[in-house]
Amino acid sequence: MKITFYGHASLGIEVEGKQIIVDPFITGNPLADAIDINTLKADYILLTHAHFDHVLDVEIIAKNTDAVIVSNPEITTYYEKKGFKSHFMNHGGSWKFDFGTVKYVNAVHSSSFADGTYGGNPGGFVIETQSKNIYIAGDTALTYDMKLIPLRAKLDLAILPIGNNFTMDVEDAIVASDFLECNKILGYHYDSNPYIEINHEESIRKFLDKGKELLLLEVGESLEF
Repeated sequence: MKITFYGHASLGIEVEGKQIIVDPFITGNPLADAIDINTLKADYILLTHAHFDHVLDVEIIAKNTDAVIVSNPEITTYYEKKGFKSHFMNHGGSWKFDFGTVKYVNAVHSSSFADGTYGGNPGGFVIETQSKNIYIAGDTALTYDMKLIPLRAKLDLAILPIGNNFTMDVEDAIVASDFLECNKILGYHYDSNPYIEINHEESIRKFLDKGKELLLLEVGESLEF
């Protein structure tokens, strides 16, 4: 599995010969100005919720790639009306795709499109493949529901928001890693605006002090495992 960080909460995942884009917000993020979204490949676009900083580039990527949009019914219906392909899910449900099984899980946040359209309840994704299992939390507070995830899937990596103000902070992410029984964390949703800037060295040290690993990738950098 290869995971590429496109800044903010945007990810590219290559697994089992398929390309997945998660929450594409690239053209609106000055930290990601080196990423050309017209070169991105996608078989699927996974959306955790409808906020503009997670869906800004959905339509152009879906148009370029004919990708299937995977999210809750409110979000997929929004894009179906625009002519895009989709697969809708809801909380607690899972589906076996050609790259692995995806489970849509709870997140504590809000969700609406920039035009005011309701975006349904926010969520996260647990992705189980033949090679690795990962959890993408989306924008969320620390929630006790995270304890349920390792009862079904042993995680190799958890991708957690750490920027504070809108989501968990570093300290809550450490607790979340305990709940998830996963000590390898990829941080995201930080530094892309002044409200969510973090001290990188201090954040990494706080995880190390608890015997955990926090990975903070540069925009465009990839992790293979």
